[in-house]
Amino acid sequence: MRVLLIGSGGREHALALGLAADPAVSQLVAAPGNPGIASVVLSGGSAGSAAGGRAEVRRVDTTDPTAVAGLAVETGAELVVIGPEAPLVAGAADAVRAKGIACFGPSAAAARLEGSKAFAKEVMAAAGVPTARSRTCTEPGEAARALDEFGPPYVVKDDGLAAGKGVVVTQDRSAALAHAARCGRVVVEEYLAGPEVSLFVVTDGSTAVPLLPAQDFKRIGDGDTGPNTGGMGAYAPLPWLPAGMVDEVMARIVRPTLAELARRDTPFTGLLYAGLALTGAGPKVIEFNCRFGDPETQAVLALLETPLAGLLYAAATGTLAAHPPLRWRDGAAVTVVVAAQGYPATPRTGDVIGGADQPGIVHAGTARRASDGALLSAGGRVLCCTGTGADLAAARAAAYALVDGVELPGAQHRTDIALAAAEGRVRVPVSGTAGRG
Repeated sequence: MRVLLIGSGGREHALALGLAADPAVSQLVAAPGNPGIASVVLSGGSAGSAAGGRAEVRRVDTTDPTAVAGLAVETGAELVVIGPEAPLVAGAADAVRAKGIACFGPSAAAARLEGSKAFAKEVMAAAGVPTARSRTCTEPGEAARALDEFGPPYVVKDDGLAAGKGVVVTQDRSAALAHAARCGRVVVEEYLAGPEVSLFVVTDGSTAVPLLPAQDFKRIGDGDTGPNTGGMGAYAPLPWLPAGMVDEVMARIVRPTLAELARRDTPFTGLLYAGLALTGAGPKVIEFNCRFGDPETQAVLALLETPLAGLLYAAATGTLAAHPPLRWRDGAAVTVVVAAQGYPATPRTGDVIGGADQPGIVHAGTARRASDGALLSAGGRVLCCTGTGADLAAARAAAYALVDGVELPGAQHRTDIALAAAEGRVRVPVSGTAGRG
């Protein structure tokens, strides 16, 4: 199978590793890719394909649907996997499918589930999906009234795409108002107390298959302190998750949402990401995304034994119901993000990186220096280090051993990824209570 992967971050490097490990994949092209993806070796590649069995990196404007579809035709792709949200919201999947090529990713209409927080709330209300009470606000007076209605902690979300950093959760009303003013159109909502869960669901619009639940860490600092980021780490599975919770989420949240989108003639195919809070009243949706989350993808795919390309192709071609049940490796996986100095405000770039060539490390924001090929930092989140082990404690030790081997001036990372879970300190609220574990 010839596969074209769109994107250039840590999620895409993790996807590239999963796709390359599938024996069915004979060619893998990534656009625009990154230095880590360029080093991926295909298990099913032949000496005469994909640059001698390696992934090939090509240039493309990912937000130009015509360019993405043109590259799919040029490379002879049989499956296109679109990683980031911006190309999906722009309509890249529509353009690819218009060329008769199978594409893993929702249409622009369905991708509005992530592209507009207000639209997502509208869909959830129509589908009866449990979520936080909210108000959509377009001017400061509306936002102020909504903040007073819901009270602290204040939650203000940019209505549009914001690369994972458009949400402010704060006790400071003035900071919440300032964020609303910067964004323009926002969704102000009540705070949902309880441990958070990320659930990835692969779907062809009819059949929906959940992956392992994961938990990520959005705040920059240990103990969930500091500003929100695109994600500083993640782990899977969740030993504290109540039995039957995934089935409940599929029944109360995922399937009703998919049914409502289908009713609107905008069926969702691809990866539906449900960001959940497990409250005292049960699971409620914090947000929906239209693609694999980052960095949860790194931890979840590290445990997936089922060939990835075959799974995504089944979703892209409407044959997911006939796909065999998923197989998972025993044990746990922990991912720790190594970020640049100054992230998330103004990350420093251009620093030389050492120790990034170890198995388990994926590139999130790197580049090669033209003069000598040195690996440089080129983004806020630079590397993701994923360790696996028999349990979370062992996986944590493996992940942090990788972090310790990275050389990057001014680098920062959290030291408490999966720590509370490994120590059995995460608590799920029961009816009548609410609190974060």
